[in-house]
Amino acid sequence: MRKLAILGASGHGKVVADAAECCGWDSIEFFDDAWPSRHDNGVWAIVGDTPALLTRLDEYAGVVVAIGDNRIRQAKLSALQASGAKLITLLHPAATVSRYACIGVGSVVFAGVVVNVGVQVGLGAILNTGCSIDHDCVVGDAVHISPGVRLAGGVYIGDLSWIGIGANVRQLIRIGSCVTVGAGAAVVSDIADDATVVGVPARVVLR
Repeated sequence: MRKLAILGASGHGKVVADAAECCGWDSIEFFDDAWPSRHDNGVWAIVGDTPALLTRLDEYAGVVVAIGDNRIRQAKLSALQASGAKLITLLHPAATVSRYACIGVGSVVFAGVVVNVGVQVGLGAILNTGCSIDHDCVVGDAVHISPGVRLAGGVYIGDLSWIGIGANVRQLIRIGSCVTVGAGAAVVSDIADDATVVGVPARVVLR
């Protein structure tokens, strides 16, 4: 029996667990730092917190982090890697991922996602429901691509950036690290590190 540990019991965690079941994981248990005040995440049990997981890694054939906040997710992944956790990558069977794409360990790819040829995705990324990553894009570590996002070919996205739901990014655009792109934005020019952009076309509102 293949047993999976998921760190982070939230709505996002439920989607990760559901994807894991679709991928054939037989038993799924959650760990969350709100334990023991919380004992379940929907139909799945919460059995401990982060320190508890670190003492029980040998029980699990795989571990994945299901935390939406990019910085926290990256920190938890680093701690798990340092402790020898068997970090996995989840690819929902209803996602379409080119055999010539590379998805980094710890990343999750949900239903309806399309990842085309030549794409490189870093460690611990979230490719959320129904997003599209076209040819030769580079998506950095701990990036979150929200539902319905469209990245045209050759887009670069730096580490820890968040592309909001329904945003569109023109081909060959470079988006820096720690950038937030607002929901529904249309990105038609490069974005420097640490910026927040919104609108059509996207404009900087915070730096």
